Amino acid sequence: MGGLMDVAGLRALVDETVVQRYQMVRHEDIPALCETLGMPAPPPRIDPQTQKDNSKHTRLRLSLQALCDEELPSVGQTVLATQPVNASQRNRLQDILWQNVTCAVIPGRTRRELAAAYSLEDHARHPDSFLSLLASLWVLDDNGPGGLSGPDRTLAAEIARHVIRFQDWDAERLFDELGCFTASHYRFGQFLEGLSSPTTLPDEPAQRRFVAMANEHLRPIGAQLEEVGEEEGYPLFELVAAGQADSRRPRQVVFATRRKPDIRISSVLDGDLEVLDQAERDDDVLVYDRVVGNEGLRWRDLMDWWQAKRGINDAVQAKQALLQRMSASVPREATGQDNLGNLYYDLYGHDLDDRPALLPEVWLHWDHQTISQRRGRAQHSIRMDFLMLLPGRQRIVIEVDGSQHYTDNRGRTPSPPRYAATMASDRDLKFLGYHVYRFGHEELKDLETARPIVADFFARLLGTHRAAPQ
Repeated sequence: MGGLMDVAGLRALVDETVVQRYQMVRHEDIPALCETLGMPAPPPRIDPQTQKDNSKHTRLRLSLQALCDEELPSVGQTVLATQPVNASQRNRLQDILWQNVTCAVIPGRTRRELAAAYSLEDHARHPDSFLSLLASLWVLDDNGPGGLSGPDRTLAAEIARHVIRFQDWDAERLFDELGCFTASHYRFGQFLEGLSSPTTLPDEPAQRRFVAMANEHLRPIGAQLEEVGEEEGYPLFELVAAGQADSRRPRQVVFATRRKPDIRISSVLDGDLEVLDQAERDDDVLVYDRVVGNEGLRWRDLMDWWQAKRGINDAVQAKQALLQRMSASVPREATGQDNLGNLYYDLYGHDLDDRPALLPEVWLHWDHQTISQRRGRAQHSIRMDFLMLLPGRQRIVIEVDGSQHYTDNRGRTPSPPRYAATMASDRDLKFLGYHVYRFGHEELKDLETARPIVADFFARLLGTHRAAPQ
């Protein structure tokens, strides 16, 4: 995709949207503002050495200068969520934060062919929602075509006039004015999803017409708008790239298990699985049974589910209880596995909400019979040490391998068959679309030695499989 993130550009934008607005904040409010944004504490108003006043601008600028590059993306996302920014600043921030986000790559030729085939009539019949979608992704408050100024000559006004009222612009002209042909792949993909959304187009036949037209041009490049569910009774579509279409949305996640769950098929025709609740009542099995959205399974989603399930209103208490429950599911002898899970939540504890949840002891396969009963047809590696569900339907498996993966039952003699079985299961997971990362137990068994290893791993993992900021 686009190479390394433009850190210098992101820092300049944070300066533009926060530091240069120092007139809008009082001296006494600056520490709270910096804390909210995730920036370092600013220097005091009175310099203790010189006894001179630090200006508001100086205090904010020094706080930003003290911010390390690794923390900039998180601050940028918080600026988007909490600070008043105009559409141009919003888009520039998003485009930097969206660099390297995994998404469908849609080349310029495909965009132009799609625009040529796209009729605006259906969307023009829902002007408010259509204009709202455009305003959420594009800059509509600048001067319109020809550079003429004035409130009635903004791009928003021109679109209302030529697309909604007179309908004398076709989609190619609209796409050109919006900047669709040169926009980032992620932004253009979000636009296509928005055009197919029931929020924008509350008309199922019209939705399906648009999706059929778009997919005719997307499929040759290995992408498609795929139906993934419904919203308010209307179909919901998601843009998926080649290789993602086979990776379906999880229907449920069985995790943090302390014994084998009791599962039955409640509807054979529909393929509906039911996890019977005895193990849940005994607190031996957790079942996340909500829809995993486009953003993957984030910590905020897991916490919301946990608080509702347990009736815990206090967020701090709920977080502590959930972390303890997940840690308790890790086998006692698996010190390295436990250290990895605890270190992840410790490292990102101050900024967890939009980070992917790290789920321990997740069931991958299930068979009502034992391995000895199945013999040669048995499924091995039935549980994953850890699973993360990221945007773009990315499934990340993390395994911490003890000696049982490569030695005999007594853990002393190398066992080539066991090692071969581990490698075979690794290949199977990759063919199923999982990204698999393995640690040796030895490198994680000491907590302090493991800390820099785990910190480096997750920084690289989340950078490689980048999640789109909201």
